[in-house]
Amino acid sequence: MSDTRLTSKERARLRAQAHDLEPVQHVGAGGLTPAVLRSLREAFHTRELLKLKVLESAPASAWDTADAIVAEIDGAQVVQTIGRTVVLYRPLPDDPEEAAR
Repeated sequence: MSDTRLTSKERARLRAQAHDLEPVQHVGAGGLTPAVLRSLREAFHTRELLKLKVLESAPASAWDTADAIVAEIDGAQVVQTIGRTVVLYRPLPDDPEEAAR
């Protein structure tokens, strides 16, 4: 997959892969804190596909939270948002130094 926007076929394949994933992060009343963003960045070092839950106590909707994550993490893209569950994709970098971003 390229660094550009996902095609519908790529998105469908990623949705299927994400089906059995457990959420790696929960976003609660504190919202999208620096600690949550750091945790997501670290998770993207080892995997391309992440699922997270946006709890009812969160100050923003799942869509708004997903948009904020995409704005903060280079290369991250929203694959799917269902209810309060968000699936994000970012390709693993070829260069280990690039992964540190």
